[in-house]
Amino acid sequence: MPDIIIIGAGPGGYETAARAASAGKKVILIERGHLGGTCLNRGCIPTKALCRSAEVADTVASAAEYGIGAQMPAVDYAAVAARKDAVVASLREGVAQVLKDVEVVTGEARFVSPSEVSVGDKVYSAPTIIVATGSKPARLDIPGAEYALTSDEFLALTSLPPSVTVIGGGVIGLEFASVLKSFGVDVTVVEGMPEILPPFDAEIAKRLRMALKRRKINIVTDAVVKEIGRDGMVSCVVKGKEKSIGPAMVLMSVGRRPVIPDGLVEAGAPLTERGFLKVDSDMLLMQSGGTSVYAIGDVNGLCMLAHAATAQGEIVLGLRKDLGPVPSAVFTRPECAMAGLTEAQCAALGKEVRIGRATFQANGKARAMGEPDGMVKTIVSAEDGTLLGCHILGPHASDLIAEAALVMTSGLPASAIHASIHTHPTLSEVLPASLP
Repeated sequence: MPDIIIIGAGPGGYETAARAASAGKKVILIERGHLGGTCLNRGCIPTKALCRSAEVADTVASAAEYGIGAQMPAVDYAAVAARKDAVVASLREGVAQVLKDVEVVTGEARFVSPSEVSVGDKVYSAPTIIVATGSKPARLDIPGAEYALTSDEFLALTSLPPSVTVIGGGVIGLEFASVLKSFGVDVTVVEGMPEILPPFDAEIAKRLRMALKRRKINIVTDAVVKEIGRDGMVSCVVKGKEKSIGPAMVLMSVGRRPVIPDGLVEAGAPLTERGFLKVDSDMLLMQSGGTSVYAIGDVNGLCMLAHAATAQGEIVLGLRKDLGPVPSAVFTRPECAMAGLTEAQCAALGKEVRIGRATFQANGKARAMGEPDGMVKTIVSAEDGTLLGCHILGPHASDLIAEAALVMTSGLPASAIHASIHTHPTLSEVLPASLP
């Protein structure tokens, strides 16, 4: 009998499997599709490959600003897509190597009891079962929803249309919008909330919206989508007025829904109000006899990020006590990243804070790079000087946020950032400059 059964080979599943196997545990990893899950095959990695191609296109287009003669770039999207697929395939091989000490079973897992999982006609059981089955794109329940593509379907394209309407101004929708604009596509983003990126700090989200509009990306907020036509015409109500957008290819990016194995709910697994698997702080879903069933990653809805899934797996293995502040990033141009609390969240919690800001305009490296757009916003506790939140809009925000996350996770005072000498000239100098 194995020590651990893991269902789902995304980052949460395969990294947890590898860590457990390296500790001497006998692990069975069940996956119905490709190793790497959504992140590697239909999410983080393919979109970042597209982001890199988009960055190259933008660099060539602006070459004259740097004294370099170059023609306007001609985007061969079939070649862009082929490179994306090659990057994914190479990393998938790397995952297989990481799992060399894990028994990988290919097939659809189904719970036949609270402590038993079947794949085909074979039944497996173990003292620990970890559900890491991830999520899938959601669709609005509106007429014509079938005429829109999800992110999965969009990533399979080998050619691009002249115009795209993106329904949803969250992380996924904005990343696609940014990439498509770099490839010469006319883009309109339709968002139901008053501002894009609802989970992010409002000040940063507003600045990102303004930056994207300067790139000629049309953004419509406070829009309730009512219907999608066969021709890609999107009918919506914007601040009480009817509006039609399109016709264009439509990308629907309105969140994700959990992928829950068959038989698990029937076996007694509890659900949240949003339909995700309901776990406690240890990621425990339910217990039956001598079997403990856990759920990590998107399927529990706590924090739908690949690195959060991996950290939750560490909690199950006893390698970590809690998640702490989980950094997140949006790979638009310019990038956006955050860790910790927003200013609004601090106010709701009644926390007395001091706010600091610094712009990339004053940073030598950013000016030399030709990317001075953006800012760093830090939120520091007025009571004890700890860093409560950090929010970045600007070049390499996804990399810069790591220092702030480290300070918060370690419980260091915000002044520790000042105490550390930052290399000059680098983008990292904006972080200490932002402290209040």
